Amino acid sequence: MKHDFSQWIRSGQPWVWLNAAAVGASLIMVVGLLGLIAVRGLGHFWPTAVHELSFTGKDGRTRRIIAEIRERETITATRLRESGVEVPAGVESVERMLLKTGNRDILGSDFRWLLARRISGDRTPATLTVLERYEWGNFYGYLKNVKQHGKVVAEGDMAWPALLSRIERVTALHTRIRRIEKHDIGAINYRLERLRLRERQLQLDGNTDPAPRREIAAERQKLKARFAGLRRQLADLNRRIQRDSLVMEIMDGRQVEIPLAKVVRAYRPNAMSLPQKLGHYFGKLWEFVSDDPREANTEGGIFPAIFGTVTMVMLMALLVTPFGVVAAVYLHEYARQGFVTRMIRIAVNNLAGVPSIVYGVFGLGFFVYFLGGVIDDLWFQAAKPSPTFKTPGLLWASLTLALMTVPVVIVATEEGLSRIPRAVREGSLALGATKWETLWKTVLPMASPAMMTGLILAIARAAGEVAPLMLVGVVKLAPSLPIDGNFPFVHLDRKFMHLGFHIYDVGFQSPNVEAARPLVYATALLLVMVIVVLNLSAIMVRNRLREKYRALEH
Repeated sequence: MKHDFSQWIRSGQPWVWLNAAAVGASLIMVVGLLGLIAVRGLGHFWPTAVHELSFTGKDGRTRRIIAEIRERETITATRLRESGVEVPAGVESVERMLLKTGNRDILGSDFRWLLARRISGDRTPATLTVLERYEWGNFYGYLKNVKQHGKVVAEGDMAWPALLSRIERVTALHTRIRRIEKHDIGAINYRLERLRLRERQLQLDGNTDPAPRREIAAERQKLKARFAGLRRQLADLNRRIQRDSLVMEIMDGRQVEIPLAKVVRAYRPNAMSLPQKLGHYFGKLWEFVSDDPREANTEGGIFPAIFGTVTMVMLMALLVTPFGVVAAVYLHEYARQGFVTRMIRIAVNNLAGVPSIVYGVFGLGFFVYFLGGVIDDLWFQAAKPSPTFKTPGLLWASLTLALMTVPVVIVATEEGLSRIPRAVREGSLALGATKWETLWKTVLPMASPAMMTGLILAIARAAGEVAPLMLVGVVKLAPSLPIDGNFPFVHLDRKFMHLGFHIYDVGFQSPNVEAARPLVYATALLLVMVIVVLNLSAIMVRNRLREKYRALEH
């Protein structure tokens, strides 16, 4: 028996099973983590029931509170007593609930804790109404009436359908206003700035010819005329959007009038059927991935962050691939294999372990301040003293991440080159091909799956980085996307938003932590999905290349 056991140990089977168990445990932990993130994040968009709770106040009077129940937890009585809450003697633990009361502009805070033992009644009336607003978060209460130009036009049972129809009208007006402000007026302002820079450049060049100045003045006059027309349209739309308002009764009995221009949507979760809740849920999900953020990034969507992340990763891939492949080809195919080459390989391997914040500091010092300053001196003198490239932006962020991930591409490409049989090179040379033709038409295509492997690893690392980006281009809120309809269409000098920094900002810098917590989970899940999609795209390309050149390897 002892001999059989020692023979089984020497066969290596225990280590195979141990590795399999470690891989299985890792997969279970990863799936569990993703499941937790998905449940916490995606559950935020479901229309939660709104409760009207009756509770006993500290003065012994019965009060009313309207809120969503977000969490329930049991805590020790000692902890409550330390925070100043009175707990009867002999009680060891108490259940309390985290309530989202909304109405932050009136109550001062939209979350509060309430002890379960103080609650004497719990109702979920179908007429309880939730308003999502552009500012100050949600508003909870009972709809009393709808007004137009200050006069009541609907109340009672007729108030709800009147409110929904007017919200549709206000939403359409908001869409037109945003389109004019962001696209039409934004394009005019961009062209006016370009004209100013052209005029400034004429002054710097000492050009005294009046013809270019007359042309600039004529074009500026046309743009100002269009701008004046758009301003009149905006004034008319803003006057029309202020027409309607509604009156809500809050939990303390007060009636509050709210302009409909501040309302995003209204719904009654307690009266919604399952199909209506599903429609609301998927509508909120679409808003999350397609809309701009609002309320200090704790409401609205994160489309600019998605767009910025994907744009930066794609630009980084375009920059890191040629540099990494060229370096690997030189080290493996051309460089003399000696002490210097070994030192270079050791340095490349060590660069892969340098903390990312060090790359951020280097990018800020070299790319932004030095290289960006040189570019501004050579080609953007008219824009001074405002920097064009001597400031963090998309190009410098992509270059910094490319520098950070280039060791991964070099190592993966070199390994791919080393796996190509020497007979393939010798056969190509024997048939009359030059070394360059052999490399370009035979060796590099066969090594392309390894290049794609390096690119996949580079994308996986770069897409989730935050620390270096905080120094070289990412911001909390970017007014314009790095790609738009204004020439030259791709603006490498602009700052951008990033999903990783958005998670950090919402999770640690938000003034409303409880409201921001679900968005941290949702954004983290979306970042993982973006990385998975980018990696799957690269994996599909790699697999096709591998199948294409498999026959040559044999």
